[in-house]
Parts: sequence; structure tokens; C-alpha cells
Amino acid sequence: MLPLRYQRRWQIFGALVLLGVFAATLIPAFWLWPNIARVSLFAFDKWLHGITFLFLAVWFSGQYAPRSYIRIGLGLFVFGIIIELCQRVVSYRTAELLDLAADTVGIAVGLAIAALGVGGWSLRFEERLARRKQSD
Repeated sequence: MLPLRYQRRWQIFGALVLLGVFAATLIPAFWLWPNIARVSLFAFDKWLHGITFLFLAVWFSGQYAPRSYIRIGLGLFVFGIIIELCQRVVSYRTAELLDLAADTVGIAVGLAIAALGVGGWSLRFEERLARRKQSD
């Protein structure tokens, strides 16, 4: 992990984000989108998987050095597998390999964005916050 001032808070919030994503993937879809048509839900679902995992990859790349990006990617991929296995158990959700593929694309794009300079963003955020506190 990067030398963050608020390391514990970042970890707790990251765990809460993962828990929120996990919960959102296990509740009935119509609770979140009651008016969306079944046909458009399929495409929407794949985009949602990709964007969610892109966000997660960028989020965790903010707290870890680039040498950890492979582990972040593998961890998120395993998280995606766990989600699909849990969705298979509940009757109102379906487990799909295309969801896992969308997760993987999101992870790859998120880590590519991180590698292009966005990674470590939380350290820069903390530095900006510290400068702001000093000027107050």
C-alpha cells in the first residue's frame, strides 16, 4: 500500500465499496431498475459490469503502487467469479460468463488508465488536502 496518511480509512471505505457492489449484484435487478425492459437490461447489465469493475480497478490503483496492479486485477477477477457463483445460487439472478468477460474488460481498462498516470490518485488527493489544511 502507498504511504497514505489515512490508510485505514481508505481500506475501510474500499471494503465498504466492495460490500456495496456485492450487495447490488445479489438483490433483484428490478429493485434497482423497475422500468427497464428485459431486452435492454442485457446490454445495460454488461455495461454496468464493465464500468463497475473499471471503477474498482481505478479505486484500488489509487492506494497501491503499480507493482501491485497485477494482484489488484487478479483479486478483482476472483471477486467477479465469487459474484457469479453467488448469483447462480439465488433464483432471481443468473450467472453468465459474459458478465465475467465484461468484468475482465473493465478491470483491464481501469488498470490501463491507472498505468497511464491516474494510479496513486489517493496519495495526490491526500497531499492536496494537507496543503489546503496548511493554508487555512
